[in-house]
Amino acid sequence: MKIVFAGSPEYALPALKALCERGQVVGVITQPDKPVGRKKILTPTPVKAFAQERGIPVLDYPKIREHVAEVESLGGDVMITCAYGQILSKQILLSFPRGVWNLHASLLPKFRGASPIQAAILAGEKYTGVTVMRTEEALDSGDILLVKRCEVGDKTYGELSQELSRLSAEAAVEALDYLERGHPQVLMQDEAQATYCKKIKKEDARISFADAQNAVHLINAMSPSPLAYCLLNGVQLNIYKAQLCESPLEGAAGEVVRADKNGIVVKCGEGAINILRAQFAGGKPLSAADIVNGRKIKAGDILD
Repeated sequence: MKIVFAGSPEYALPALKALCERGQVVGVITQPDKPVGRKKILTPTPVKAFAQERGIPVLDYPKIREHVAEVESLGGDVMITCAYGQILSKQILLSFPRGVWNLHASLLPKFRGASPIQAAILAGEKYTGVTVMRTEEALDSGDILLVKRCEVGDKTYGELSQELSRLSAEAAVEALDYLERGHPQVLMQDEAQATYCKKIKKEDARISFADAQNAVHLINAMSPSPLAYCLLNGVQLNIYKAQLCESPLEGAAGEVVRADKNGIVVKCGEGAINILRAQFAGGKPLSAADIVNGRKIKAGDILD
């Protein structure tokens, strides 16, 4: 079966590599090169760079929907998409005899949309996963071919992304196996259970110290990017890692009630959190012990 793969970031690479080992990848569709770094050097997506190394034809138009003929000329039987970053037109969806299938990073119909990994962490989900679903014009609403699950635990966005990226590779190969057997059984999504998540913005990353559990979920969901943050005397403090502090403590919401080598404990309206790693704006990430040793945070300080 001839495969066209659409994807862009590092996250999508394991799936592409697995498909290259499993079948015949005849083309790759990805986002255009973008300026990177201080010198704004035009840089290809990780998916494009890998495809070029393998000699796989690449289409990287800003609006792929305007280039249906070139997509069709790749001669693919099926398209597999993973974190591509563009909406495919109906004409493109109809160009593949075995369909277009997306590797979506949630247990659909939960968390349709742009930030499913962060959304699962923010919601305190016990499990998430990868859903292989038929791509339709409506957002993430297509029939489900298969699902791979994993535990969320206390993983950060970065850690969970790595696990889901690996699962996506497994799911892509399994999906291809199903499709090659003929007409696989699919499951319709229950629209009554559908939830949606939006693209993450900087203002979404501001920490509220009203509830400790929610604060930890936010910190994990935003690490390593864009990073949850608060302010100390008007200076932004980015938080990389924190955990719940079980001991009952007295203090106002946002007050640092303890600061030592074991962490920076902040009282919340409900509960408390222990900050383990953080970064002042313009500085480098430091352990809580290093921050305390540098006398940058002390008991009695207020974070807001």
